[in-house]
Amino acid sequence: MSSVPPSAASLRGAVDLSSLVNRPAPGAAAAQPGAVPATPGAPLPLPSLVIEGTDAAFSAFIELSNTVPVVVVVGASYNEPSTQLDTILRALTTEYAGRFVLVTVEADANPQLSQAFQAQTLPTVAAVVGGRPIGLFAGVHPVEQVRDVIEQVLELAAQQGVTGTAVVDGAPEGEPTEPVEAPLPPHHAEAYDAIARGDFDEAIREYETAIKQDPRDSLAVAGLAQVSLLARLKDKTQAEIRNDAAARPTELEPQLLVADLDLSGGHVEDAFDRLLTLFVTLDQEGKNTVRARLIDLFEVVGIDDPRVVKARARLTGLLY
Repeated sequence: MSSVPPSAASLRGAVDLSSLVNRPAPGAAAAQPGAVPATPGAPLPLPSLVIEGTDAAFSAFIELSNTVPVVVVVGASYNEPSTQLDTILRALTTEYAGRFVLVTVEADANPQLSQAFQAQTLPTVAAVVGGRPIGLFAGVHPVEQVRDVIEQVLELAAQQGVTGTAVVDGAPEGEPTEPVEAPLPPHHAEAYDAIARGDFDEAIREYETAIKQDPRDSLAVAGLAQVSLLARLKDKTQAEIRNDAAARPTELEPQLLVADLDLSGGHVEDAFDRLLTLFVTLDQEGKNTVRARLIDLFEVVGIDDPRVVKARARLTGLLY
């Protein structure tokens, strides 16, 4: 996985999916995700441009990647960052009109794929081009940066001759091509739309309104923490953030921003260790600031994540 925001990411080498390449794919024949058009360059019919990936059937998508690039996101339905990125990726899938296929993987239900794609942080995004998996990034990033990564994937695919286009095969009249999902609460829906547009200030306002209406709305709390992280990193490069922190090692704000950068790139333990090590050197006001930031980052990662449990215990020890 890349440890930098997608706008600065370079496509990395393959992760190991060799154990899945030659595995039979039960049920794959019905969906036919790996079918190759009879005529080179002809549109490839699929049941949907967004398809669920599983441990049992993923070899079909590796085959599919020989015709059209496949973007894979490993996430969890209960994980707010995963659902936010899902919104962004689905919007881009529609925008690119079949130039790539999006495969969604539920991490808990598919441990082999989670391990193969090194999904230490949810969500984790990779691509498969010409049967070759490529690590991309972890976490949620602005739609412009995610689009930049998609463009890099398509450029690489073109270099390898993978330039097919997928089209949605006609469903029987009256039947949707994708499952109908329950609608989001209004302020959550507005926040997701704002994130897809890159308008983080509006998303923050929507989540804050949701929390005012229901302080127990844990998804809104997690969403607010995540979008606040995105807002802090917006329009800043990795080099700018790290150089500023190196130039001002005793100032709090640059160190907080480096921790944000580390966490957004999947280096969760590094982010927590940086802030917890800094905590003991600060006055009370500084400690309060770091504690508040850590609580936000705990929400971003997920309060039940083992790394959060460990860091929270360390923070409690420092407080008392």
